[in-house]
Amino acid sequence: MRESKPQPLTLPPASPRRSTNLDTKSSSPMANAESPPTISLQPASNKKGPSKSRKLFHRFRAVFRSFPIITPSCKIPVSLHNGGRIGEGHIHGGIRMTGTLFGNRRARVSLAIQESPKCLPILVIELGIPTGKLLQDMGAGFVRVALECEKKPGDKTKIIDEPIWMLYCNGKKSGYGVRREATEDDLSVMQVLQAISMGAGVIPNDGGEKPDGEVMYMRAQFERVIGSKDSETYYMLNPDGNNGPELSLFFVRV
Repeated sequence: MRESKPQPLTLPPASPRRSTNLDTKSSSPMANAESPPTISLQPASNKKGPSKSRKLFHRFRAVFRSFPIITPSCKIPVSLHNGGRIGEGHIHGGIRMTGTLFGNRRARVSLAIQESPKCLPILVIELGIPTGKLLQDMGAGFVRVALECEKKPGDKTKIIDEPIWMLYCNGKKSGYGVRREATEDDLSVMQVLQAISMGAGVIPNDGGEKPDGEVMYMRAQFERVIGSKDSETYYMLNPDGNNGPELSLFFVRV
């Protein structure tokens, strides 16, 4: 009997893969993530240094300080407002900034510093003072807040980048000041107040049932004066030199 040879097995040509619904779906977790809240605030300009006019001013001031002090025999009376600041003038050679004090009435007050109301905060500090207490003291007159931290040899950290300070309000120790990153609640407050350059009021909470949920705020223009790497001051400016509340913030490294 004749033995037959096995025939080679031939497979049919592979059909092209059909695209399915699974192929078109993205496996990235960002596809299902919720979109962040809409914040239209712009980032800060991150200026690298003072302008030429500011450099010229500082050079002139340094030369002027080298002259001897001469007391004139005839004293001319000069009217100064706001603790030596004439209205909204810049006799300190400072930079105009926007400062906002805000928080719940019984909670600790927060301070946000912006280049303008439309910019993201460059500095947010939580102060160890209840919001209602600080605003009440400001309504009574002048408030001086000093934030002190320890000087460390060889430390090149900017003074406003320090994480924590000892807090003194009108010479009385009042806890600490703690720097923090801007939270979503902070940015929401800045977004609501975007169209306000200065003023004070209350932002109601969503439900409107709990009075403690209301956010009190006070916004004003501040003059930022950098004395040295270990000192920086923010003077609140009153419009037209009126007799409104006064606030000065001193950052000092000792």
